[in-house]
Amino acid sequence: MPTLFTVFGFRFLFYSNDHEPIHVHVIKGNAEARFQLQPEVQLLDNKGLKPAELKLAESLVEENKEMIVERWKVFFAK
Repeated sequence: MPTLFTVFGFRFLFYSNDHEPIHVHVIKGNAEARFQLQPEVQLLDNKGLKPAELKLAESLVEENKEMIVERWKVFFAK
């Protein structure tokens, strides 16, 4: 499971068995959320992140969207 980057205690990653649509997992402690990236960033599910944490995580996904999509394409050979 490749970690893309870590910031403010959030770890952004893919799981090796992930599938489309392109998405990223965000983990902080025992909490995890998942964001779809295309056509726009959208929260798919949340298991324990607080509203303020979700907002920050979403903004970080938005800021790094192009890099995350490119890394997805390379990792999953698309």
